[in-house]
Amino acid sequence: MTARPVVATRASFDSAPPETAETGPARELAAQATVLLREVREQVATVVVGVDAVTEQLLIALLASGHVLLEGVPGVAKTTLSKVFARLLGCAYSRVQFTPDLLPSDVTGTSIFDRNTNDFVLRKGPIFCQVLLADEINRAPAKTQSALLEAMQEYQVTVDGQTLPLPRPFLVMATQNPVEQEGVYRLPEAQLDRFLLRIEMGYPGFEHEVDLLKLHGRSIAEPPSMFTPEIILGLQSKLQYVFGKESLYRYIVEIAEATREHPDVALGASPRASLNLLRCARARAVLHGRHYVTHEDVQAVAFNVLGHRLILRPEAEIEGREVAHIVKEVLADVRVMETV
Repeated sequence: MTARPVVATRASFDSAPPETAETGPARELAAQATVLLREVREQVATVVVGVDAVTEQLLIALLASGHVLLEGVPGVAKTTLSKVFARLLGCAYSRVQFTPDLLPSDVTGTSIFDRNTNDFVLRKGPIFCQVLLADEINRAPAKTQSALLEAMQEYQVTVDGQTLPLPRPFLVMATQNPVEQEGVYRLPEAQLDRFLLRIEMGYPGFEHEVDLLKLHGRSIAEPPSMFTPEIILGLQSKLQYVFGKESLYRYIVEIAEATREHPDVALGASPRASLNLLRCARARAVLHGRHYVTHEDVQAVAFNVLGHRLILRPEAEIEGREVAHIVKEVLADVRVMETV
């Protein structure tokens, strides 16, 4: 008789794992991550107010070794938040203002002729850093946007036939205005898929905006660096030890398959999206002090991981359907299961 899937109780699905050799690094990471979340939020709040949830998402991307796309209308502090977060990381930082006339070589670098040596010398571009702020990334044409593809996926850049590794850790933080349509170039799906998370930044709210006026009515000291490259790499290396049950892996894949089979979706979540769901769920778990993943961690990161990867059918868009509705429906329909 074949095994039948049954609905698991929340206790059995989300209970702590047995102690193993891998539990120690995961517990250590959870203890460090909770302190970092609190301290990073405090430092960010000295410059930008009302962005606690966004700050947590940035830390999730950092721990999961991924890249971030910040979306929001002008004036909601996307660039300011990116600069503050980059400073806290204590890493080599570069900012590139994407414009319609920006060339790929302006990002990656190019070879120039040196009269002194009578030879061509490689002049590295701003991408050779550890934290790259790609400001208004959708203002550059696709040819320039594609200069980031190899760097974001392979952590290397090819310039004039020469492949050069990028310093680690390497994090791309890109911003874009989703409302403006003139003079912008829509990011292709292949590039959107390289971003681990898409984070939407809205208006701060009335009380937070009042606090913002009070905060910026005086001089603001720059926050100190809280990380080093070695600390970041150490945190990232421990994430793989965060425990997840077999049923959790199946739950993630069922969510991905549900997006592919949804009648309003033309392009569902890829296997890379499933892997990113797991990585982000692990990162969220340790930020909340746990060395194991629960289904609630998966649900909490689902929209930011899947929201920019799903493509709706034209008829669904005409009817006013949005990706947020699809993700919400999928999470409601996919039951928390455990096989026995």
